[in-house]
Amino acid sequence: MKKLLFASLLLMSLSAMAQELEPKGKIKDPQKVKDKMHNAFLSKRMALTASQRDSLYALTIAYAKDTTERGIQYRDLDARFNELTKKHNDLEEKHKKLDQDFIDMNDKYTTLIRTSLNKTEQLNLALKEKGEQLLERERKLAVLEGLIREQDSITNALNNVIKKALLSFKSDEISVEMKNGKVYVSMSDKLLFKSGSAEVEEKGLDALKKLAEVLNKNKDVGVMIEGHTDNVPIKTAQFKDNWDLSVARATNIVRMLDEVHKVDAKNLTAAGRGEYMPKASNETPEGRAKNRRTEIILSPKLDELYKLINKN
Repeated sequence: MKKLLFASLLLMSLSAMAQELEPKGKIKDPQKVKDKMHNAFLSKRMALTASQRDSLYALTIAYAKDTTERGIQYRDLDARFNELTKKHNDLEEKHKKLDQDFIDMNDKYTTLIRTSLNKTEQLNLALKEKGEQLLERERKLAVLEGLIREQDSITNALNNVIKKALLSFKSDEISVEMKNGKVYVSMSDKLLFKSGSAEVEEKGLDALKKLAEVLNKNKDVGVMIEGHTDNVPIKTAQFKDNWDLSVARATNIVRMLDEVHKVDAKNLTAAGRGEYMPKASNETPEGRAKNRRTEIILSPKLDELYKLINKN
């Protein structure tokens, strides 16, 4: 339709020009008419080509903006999933290569426009390929975003199940919260241990049992047990310092989950943090009490997300 309209307008313009070249009482100059018509045709064609070039430039700017926005989305993944740092860097390298490919292709477009204005068909083909690349990137990003939403949904459901299972305990004994795509179960020392001891108390055994029941129903969850202390020095025949004590406490809980409650040992990790990751200030008794804790960090596995990033 656009080509038909353009042809009609060109025909009308040429007809009007021909009439101007035939003033009353004068003899027509065929060569002059022919030159005028040729120049008008070239002017129309150059205007059309310039319009197509401007449209291509606008699409290039939009693509560059989209590339920047998508790069930010990938960097957000790095903040949310520390485990994906290396894989995310690999993905960024692929993005940089794609950006360089885009620059190279844009240079080819510019050269093509400058050297061959009549090769519009080649430009249209290149533009089509560019659009297909953009659509493919958007498809991959949509898949990644879908996986992230799915992981968030799983984490949220796990958080609700854990809270319900531990509802009978007081808030100063156990707290449950979601953070960075994980569920953090913080158990105070007064629930689990006596001062300077790594042996779990009776009430703590009940809490661990209820937690283990949830873990045994949700086997695709990584479990990190972290022991934490305040900064008051300790040195006993059994424990050299706070760090030693925090490691022993975390290890005992891991062994209990494995040997007593049959939680899959492949999903369990023990870590002692000592006094070096305080939750509150150690300057007050209340702050030190908050710091004496065991944190059980639950991480839904991200195998599908890993596979997708490696693939792309």
